[in-house]
Amino acid sequence: MTHSLAPIRALGLAAMVLGALPNAALAQTPSTNPSGNTPFSSMAIARDEADACRVPKPPADLAETAYLRNGYRAILRILIAEEALASKTCSCLLDQVTWDLALDALSRFQTSNNPRLPFKVLDLYAQADALEAQVTEACAE
Repeated sequence: MTHSLAPIRALGLAAMVLGALPNAALAQTPSTNPSGNTPFSSMAIARDEADACRVPKPPADLAETAYLRNGYRAILRILIAEEALASKTCSCLLDQVTWDLALDALSRFQTSNNPRLPFKVLDLYAQADALEAQVTEACAE
């Protein structure tokens, strides 16, 4: 009588693989704890304190395309920086400025009659960066 060990080996291998799955899942769980042993596959980064006043990504229902939403975000950054310079304040004004203000200010930043490309986002980013740098410089004094 000859018995084959192949089914027993396959069963043992399956048990070993199933036993390792929970550990593999735990190793891949993303974490925002930068001091922990975060696996390389996790790119989650904890928010910095300086990010608390950073203009968040616009809501998806603000505009139908990411291009428009990014433009409105840049416009909001510009409006916040302009208000900070005008009021000579170094505190975060993010809670005082709404997305509606960015939408209302569109005509001021509009460079085209094309509703899908009403402004140049890169130019808006450059303008926002320059104004934020002025605010940072004024607050450093």
